[in-house]
Amino acid sequence: MVDTVVSVRASELPEARATTRRVARTFALACRLLPRAVRDDVYLLYLVFRNLDDAVDDGHADAPERLAAVEAWCAGGAPRGREATILADLATRHPIPREALADFCAGMRDDLDGRRVETEEDLDRYCYRVAGTVGIVMARVLGTTDDERALPAAAALGKAMQRTNVLRDIDEDGANGRVYVPRRTVERLGSLEPGRREPVLRDQIARADALYEEGLVGVTYLRSGGRAITAAAAMYREILRQIERDGYGRSPGRAVVSGRRKVVVGASALARPQRAAGNPGSGGRPGPGRPHGLPAGRP
Repeated sequence: MVDTVVSVRASELPEARATTRRVARTFALACRLLPRAVRDDVYLLYLVFRNLDDAVDDGHADAPERLAAVEAWCAGGAPRGREATILADLATRHPIPREALADFCAGMRDDLDGRRVETEEDLDRYCYRVAGTVGIVMARVLGTTDDERALPAAAALGKAMQRTNVLRDIDEDGANGRVYVPRRTVERLGSLEPGRREPVLRDQIARADALYEEGLVGVTYLRSGGRAITAAAAMYREILRQIERDGYGRSPGRAVVSGRRKVVVGASALARPQRAAGNPGSGGRPGPGRPHGLPAGRP
């Protein structure tokens, strides 16, 4: 077993580190704050999620097979395939929640099937599957002092980040035939066309902000990595503020936060007193009350 662990880490770590730094620059900045004892395992975990997500998004022919291999491992089978082998290695050191990983695979299959997002409940379910689950697995790797409080908060933070992705990528997703903003919300509030989407974006930003507030409370229940998660959330949440500064989609394209701005925002978040349960504090912008229909709790 020791030889297998050493082999997996030795063979996969270089790519895991490089992938995180190349693809997830905001997350890579925050990872510098992680304790050395867990940093490499977080890189490995990110590689698993990234590879599966890219296989689905890029239409790789083997995507269903790779998902099936992870699902089989989650159900208690022997690891087969790259991603399941990495997860099995991580499970020798951390209590990896297999149910959450199975839910992640279900979210990937939603994308493979082209499932449409009709309602806010549909989007919330999708965000839980593809990102809330990532938060849960990450929390288990970092360790918690209270699972009942930490894990729902971790799921909420993952969902907040995925909702941020949805708003950042409206035009890119649309060009690829994908729409993740709920159809009924768009019909109720107007349009996703550039210059006409402000009412929709205001509504969706409020929902994402509420989830950030819900999620950040859980940082206090992490045994390690709380500073990294706080910084990552603040830097990612700044995308919402950039959408606002850009005029709520007045022009097409992504909202881009500069590297310098990310560093300033992350440092400012770390300088604030740590929030406690029941005292949301400030996270870039005071979050509104939790919108109706968002139950408690996918870089």
